[in-house]
Amino acid sequence: MAPPVAIVTGGSSGIGLALVQHLVSLEWSVVIADIHPPQESISNTLFIQTDISSWEQQANMFKQAYAWSKRLDFCALNAGIDDRDDIFSTLSYDINKPPGKPNTSTFSVNLTGTYYGIKLAAHYMTLSSQEAGKPKPGGKIIITASGAGLFPIPAIPQYTASKHALVGLVRSLAGSKSALDPKINIRINAVCPAIVATAGLPPGLLEKLPPEQITPMSTILRCFDAVAELGGVGREDWVEKGCVGETVEGNVGELIWHSPPKLPVGEGGKFKRETGALVVMEAYEERKRLFVEKGEKNSG
Repeated sequence: MAPPVAIVTGGSSGIGLALVQHLVSLEWSVVIADIHPPQESISNTLFIQTDISSWEQQANMFKQAYAWSKRLDFCALNAGIDDRDDIFSTLSYDINKPPGKPNTSTFSVNLTGTYYGIKLAAHYMTLSSQEAGKPKPGGKIIITASGAGLFPIPAIPQYTASKHALVGLVRSLAGSKSALDPKINIRINAVCPAIVATAGLPPGLLEKLPPEQITPMSTILRCFDAVAELGGVGREDWVEKGCVGETVEGNVGELIWHSPPKLPVGEGGKFKRETGALVVMEAYEERKRLFVEKGEKNSG
């Protein structure tokens, strides 16, 4: 039987690299998508240089990955960067010196690039893979959000905003009936790491933190296993029995599950706008369908 196949963006270092090594230890084949290759070769992996903020590069990476494996079971959209701009410290206090265009690459990578990855992963996960030993369509997608997707971090507002957006994106997509349609069969969840010792942190930060406030990588890998059950992929019901729309924070030694805010409750314990909310959802679904149809027609 052919091994299951995963794609890990940002897989050459940090959390992504640890996840790649974990997957390989569980006998997965893994495509590593990153700007730079890992420092050491890893068996059963394929490196494809990719800037995820580029649709063209990501689309080409997924195409190569599928050609290599003829199947896709799991996708960890893990790549991300922190802030490259600041608002208040760059004020000129001069009417003749307005601000220049800000650097918003944080949003391009963390949010837009991740959205690209979800769209591409959904396509390749639902292709027929009988010849590669995958009898049913579907798979699991995990987004690496952050503790900053749950709580504000004033020093990095772009990063915080993008990670909050990813949590909302996961919860919204997971709530779509379409995702759970047997023809699609995709589970999507989010992992939110606290501070983990990786090269992406600002210089000197780890040295200033008490060791007990640093989350070990093993905790984050436990988060991935908890929402994706990576060791159980051989089961026929592996996808169907998976988590849907969960957000799990890995903080020091704990896995903390975060539920979305509840709708406000009106008199008698019933949400007064429940019917209205359903109507709004249906209206937006219809308008979205029309946008998609118009876009496909214009591009055809």
